Amino acid sequence: MYFYHVVSDKPKKVGQRFVLNEENPNGVHDRVYAQMSIVEDIYKNPKKYEGTEFSHEVDVALRELALEKVRKEKYPQYPSRMAALYVSVTYDEAVRWGEYFARIGRPTYCVAKIKVYGNCYYGDAYKCFDGTVSEEENLRLAEIYWQNGQNEDGHEPITEVLVDGEIEIVEILKEINANI
Repeated sequence: MYFYHVVSDKPKKVGQRFVLNEENPNGVHDRVYAQMSIVEDIYKNPKKYEGTEFSHEVDVALRELALEKVRKEKYPQYPSRMAALYVSVTYDEAVRWGEYFARIGRPTYCVAKIKVYGNCYYGDAYKCFDGTVSEEENLRLAEIYWQNGQNEDGHEPITEVLVDGEIEIVEILKEINANI
């Protein structure tokens, strides 16, 4: 399968191959698990945190841990969001993501065409959510994400594609080199 990917955080070169799977997680994994002590305290003491505005990192950790728990229990055939590459189906979509990453200050190197030898999941980024103090609510929202049905409010989906397995950089299509 061929996709397009915005190379960010670490540069890549044509011909480079790498593996993403549960033994070789992505950067989301590291950022999420860096927040584990606060997440555990939130779930043990939810009343202490009611009304608290969490940092982006904590919101993401609450969400991603719920998503991973539901995925492992009910949808193990899908790539883990913490052990996958986020890719685009079209070049133009990848360019828009690259422009966005550069604008928000993320190190952004290029847009690459990639070949994937693994699994993929077509999700809806609209169904991503900010974590709450309620683990039960986070798990409910995670179930909605993985079920991948219609949006209850009729909102158009925002397609996000997760891939795992062996990934090869086939071609660098556009240099960005922002924030590096």
